[in-house]
Amino acid sequence: MARQGLDPLDGRMLRLLRERPREGLLEIARRLGVARGTLQARLDRLTASGVVTGYGPDMDVAALGHVVQAFTTFEVDQPARAAIVARLRAVPQILEAHVVTGPGDIWCRIAGTSNQHVQQVIDQVLEVPGVRRSTTVIALSPVIPYRVQPLVDEVAGLSENPEARG
Repeated sequence: MARQGLDPLDGRMLRLLRERPREGLLEIARRLGVARGTLQARLDRLTASGVVTGYGPDMDVAALGHVVQAFTTFEVDQPARAAIVARLRAVPQILEAHVVTGPGDIWCRIAGTSNQHVQQVIDQVLEVPGVRRSTTVIALSPVIPYRVQPLVDEVAGLSENPEARG
C-alpha cells in the first residue's frame, strides 16, 4: 500500500539517495543533520510502505546494445490477458508493460538492437494466442527520461526542485 504523503526530510533524504546512491547512510544522515538511526528508520518505513521499491543501479539499455526503443500497443482477447501477460514476462526485450484504456489493451516498451530486432519481438508477441494486432511507434530521443524525484519533491513540500530550473 502506498503512503499518502512525505515530509520535507523524507523528500530531502530520497533526493540525496538518488543523487548519491553509493554514499553510505551515515554520510547522508550527516548531510541532512539527523542521526543515522533516524534516517534508517525513515528509509525502512518508506520501504515497508512501498514508496521505496529498490536499490539497484539504474541502467542504460542503449549501452547494452539495445539502441532502439519502441512503444507498442497490443490488442488482445480479454479472457486470454493473464496468459498473454505471462508470455510477455518471458520476453527480455519488453522493458515494461501496462494494461491501458483506449484503443489498445496492453502497452509495452520494447528495446531492440535495431528496427528489425524490434519487429522480431513484436512478431513473437503476435504469435501468442489471443493477441490480435499491434500498433507501434519508434522513440527518436528521450526528452524527459523516467523520473520520480520531481513528484517526490512536490509531495514532500520541497519548494526547490532542481530539475525545474531549466
